Amino acid sequence: MNGQMMLLAGNSNKQLFSDISKKLGTKLIDAKISRFSDSEVQVQVNESIRGSEVFVLQATCDPCNDNLMELLIMIDALKRASASRIFAVIPYFGYARQDRKAHPREPISAKLVANLIQTAGADHMLAIDLHSAQIQGFFDIPVDNLTAVNLFSKDIEKKNMKNVVIVAPDVGGVARARSVAKRIDAPLVIIEKRRSQANESEVMNVIGEVKGRNAIIVDDIIDTAGTLCNAVEALKKEGAKDVYAYCTHGVFSGKAIERLAKSGNNMHGFHTAFRTEQENKENKADFGCGTAR
Repeated sequence: MNGQMMLLAGNSNKQLFSDISKKLGTKLIDAKISRFSDSEVQVQVNESIRGSEVFVLQATCDPCNDNLMELLIMIDALKRASASRIFAVIPYFGYARQDRKAHPREPISAKLVANLIQTAGADHMLAIDLHSAQIQGFFDIPVDNLTAVNLFSKDIEKKNMKNVVIVAPDVGGVARARSVAKRIDAPLVIIEKRRSQANESEVMNVIGEVKGRNAIIVDDIIDTAGTLCNAVEALKKEGAKDVYAYCTHGVFSGKAIERLAKSGNNMHGFHTAFRTEQENKENKADFGCGTAR
């Protein structure tokens, strides 16, 4: 058993974790993750993991707080069961957008979550497209921030589209969009937006030439889809031919599905790298949603 790799999966995205298990040819640890009658999280690991390197698979997507507590309690259970090393694999890192004090008397919740994960006993953290790279510095343990940029670039090249521009939907996403643009040798366009309050944004300017071109928006998170739909509308007004969107995390909260469906006439295709459990249950055919592979 010493040094053996093992996988423990939470409840946040069972389909994704099952796919990971099959890809690696490694069975998931026999464990029961349930709730007490008062909704407290209960974790029971039903096999020995002593001396093993255990990868805990859990995204902190909706319900964010429940999934976060599951993650922390799973890590604690493994630590107390004498796992040699614990890797927290968090495809979607919740609270990532609260990474600074944008206004007085606000918390830096991303730092708090980092502290909780370390205190619970994680030795290493893996995430995919953290909302901002600075979150890696919130941890005192090694962090691997993987990216879907290569996945997106290959999928775009397969489509063999002509006259393409890559679009950053806001200033914060410029580095990610530039990386894709460099890989496929396409120009970069930036959308300047102003956020009046959380989950609401207004497009101010489109910086770059999009008239007559196929515009591809690249983003890390689609939450309420307000930013994306406003960007699509602005690009079409500036004369973009077809508009496509690629995002890593399809959160799709609130009225996101409804907004995307209404943008179907303007948005030619929509692709996510990783779908949440809720997204797997929804029917996205109305606006051409797919998964980049």
